[in-house]
Amino acid sequence: MNNQTSKGNHFQRLSGCLFFLLSAFGAQAQSETKNESISTPLVGIHWGGNLPGADLLARYGFLNNLGFSVGYKLENQWYFGVDANFIFGNQVKITGLFDHLIDDKGNITDINGDIANVLVFPRGFNANVSIGRLFPMSKTNENSGILVHGGVGYLLHHMRIETNDQVVPQIELAYKRGYDRMTTGLNFHQFVGYSFLNNGGPLNFYAGIYFQQGLTYNRRSINFDQPDVPVSTAMRLDLQTGIRVGWYIPFYSKKPKDFYYN
Repeated sequence: MNNQTSKGNHFQRLSGCLFFLLSAFGAQAQSETKNESISTPLVGIHWGGNLPGADLLARYGFLNNLGFSVGYKLENQWYFGVDANFIFGNQVKITGLFDHLIDDKGNITDINGDIANVLVFPRGFNANVSIGRLFPMSKTNENSGILVHGGVGYLLHHMRIETNDQVVPQIELAYKRGYDRMTTGLNFHQFVGYSFLNNGGPLNFYAGIYFQQGLTYNRRSINFDQPDVPVSTAMRLDLQTGIRVGWYIPFYSKKPKDFYYN
C-alpha cells in the first residue's frame, strides 16, 4: 500500500469516527437540555488522532495526542483556556539508525553478547494557551454549539529508544541523544467542532477537527548514525491534522435555567 492510499484510509477512518460521535451525541443533546448562556469553568480530558505533514511526515506515521484542558466559558460565549498533550505513536520512518551497530550476522548485541531487541517510538509533548468562541445552534441550549478556538504554545518531539532489560552501551544514557532527533519550538493550533454542555448531567463533550503547525528546530548538534552529515539548523514545519474528542467536567458557578418568567 502506498503512502497516499494509507493516508487516505486514515482520513476516512478519522472522519467516520467523528461523524458517528457527532451524530450520536448531537441527537441526544438536542432532546435533553434547555438553558440560558452561563459563565462556567471547564476541565476536560481528550484524545486526538493525527496525521503528520510537512517535515514531520518524513519522521513519523500516525500520532496520538492524549491530554487535558482547563478553560473558562464566558456568558457572552467567549472561551479562554490552556491545554497540555502527550504525543505518542509506534511508526518511525527514519531507517538505518543503528546500522553501524549491526554485526556480521545482522544483529545488535547487548553487553552480555546476547541479541538485543531495540525499539524506537515517536514521543512528544505540547502545551498551549487558547482563545475562541462558542456559536450556539439553538436557543433551547445556548451553552452548546459550534466551538472555534486557536492558540499558541510549545512543542517538543523526539524518538524514544528502548532496550527493555538489556544493556547496549552504545545507545544507553546520554548516548541516546545522538539518535533521538530532539526537536522543539513554537506551536500554533486551531480547533473547529461541536461542544455540548448538559444541564448538570454527565454528558458534556466536544469533538471536531484539529490542526497544528510547529515552527521548530533540531536541538542536537550531531546524529551518531550520520556523523558526516551536518544537522540542519533551518526552521522546520511540523504539521498535524486530525480529530479531537473530549469529555468536559463543568463546574457551574450559576446553574442554567430551564424556564423563564417575566
